[in-house]
Amino acid sequence: MSAFLAPKQLIELEARALLTRAHRVRPFALTETMVVAASFSVEAQAAIERHMSAGRHEVRRKVSEFLAWLLGAEGRAATPAQAQQRFVFLRLRFNAVLTQFDLFSEVVTQRSEHETGVFLGGLDVFAKDALQVPGMPYEAPPVVCYLQRGQGAAIRRARTRLPGGGENPVAIIKVPRERMVGAGIASSLVHEVGHQGAALLELVESLRPALQARAVNAGPDAVAWQAWDRWCSEIVADLWSVARVGIAAPLGLMGVVSLPRPFVFRKEIDEPHPIPWIRVLLSAAMGAQLYPHPQWSAIADTWRALYPPADHPDEYAALLQTLVRTLPDAAKAFVEHRPPSLGGRSIGAALATPDRAPAQLEKLYQRFGSAPLEMRKTTPSLVFAALGQARADGAITPEVESRVVAHLLTNWALRGAIDMTDICSARMPNRLQPKTADRTSTIRRRLTA
Repeated sequence: MSAFLAPKQLIELEARALLTRAHRVRPFALTETMVVAASFSVEAQAAIERHMSAGRHEVRRKVSEFLAWLLGAEGRAATPAQAQQRFVFLRLRFNAVLTQFDLFSEVVTQRSEHETGVFLGGLDVFAKDALQVPGMPYEAPPVVCYLQRGQGAAIRRARTRLPGGGENPVAIIKVPRERMVGAGIASSLVHEVGHQGAALLELVESLRPALQARAVNAGPDAVAWQAWDRWCSEIVADLWSVARVGIAAPLGLMGVVSLPRPFVFRKEIDEPHPIPWIRVLLSAAMGAQLYPHPQWSAIADTWRALYPPADHPDEYAALLQTLVRTLPDAAKAFVEHRPPSLGGRSIGAALATPDRAPAQLEKLYQRFGSAPLEMRKTTPSLVFAALGQARADGAITPEVESRVVAHLLTNWALRGAIDMTDICSARMPNRLQPKTADRTSTIRRRLTA
């Protein structure tokens, strides 16, 4: 029997094996199959590929440097334990790159699923529109969506730290699969977009001192203002959702938090999410601040009828009463807050637009009925706001709503793909542009036919 490998020989072979595996981590553009309409935007795909390419090159460089050290004079003089310690840290960095690869791979792979991939492409377009609010002083990062089990949505914001280090190049929004396909997706998606927008504008950082100051002078209501402060991040995201899609926001929120009573009346107030029962009422109150209309009181009354606040211990019942009493002032405080990033404008004034007022949305939906193709030409967030208003008014059935949303998501995905074709064709040599432009024009005519 031959002698077992010497310690440093084993380390060398392990490092070389690491290098071979690093070479197997290929760009997504070479490994994933999807129809063009399901693909990411050019900006998102480029950002992801650049980030992963940098990670791959870093790992390969570090492994090569380690092997050069190990086989050089310093490595030969080092003890096996010293060499092993350096190799272990190198392998941890490699595993961190793989973790990031798996994170993006999960997002990319769903684009190959029949129909689902195209719907996700449409959601990307919707999310981009919800984030690009007119007049905002920021450059919106690319946004990509994917599906996952569970009740609520979630976001990994752009420009935040990834597992293993490095900055996330795109905003990644996890959408609950049970929300597909209907207008209820709007509430969850735009709420998560709101987290990204709030971070870009530093809304939470500006709001919290103001809320904490209210708590100091609130007397017996201090506990409520302390709660509004603790829940600030989620409330701002809910405000973004109400401002962009109107009553679709609290309607969708009700769908997410419609759970057994112990969950709706959660006793713990130290969590970042508001008590679900209070959260729906606050969403309606912020809607009333942004777009005054009797419907907001009606939806709050409906929520109370579904979950009447009865049979609670005295201490918890008193907390709910305090929260409800301060709720109108809290809604006003969030809507009317003027953060430095908005240059003197309030959050409500910056986010709300007249075309989202209930009466305008009702007229818009009626116009869609006589001219359905107009839906395709309208911005996605405004279309979802109109559909949500129609749902609240009982003017659309869930069956029709699902068909309309599926059609719109497909259309937006295709339109995004054609826009990407235009971008790419504009960068081609002049001798190729006429033919490509003619083909793109033909596709456009077919799409709008």
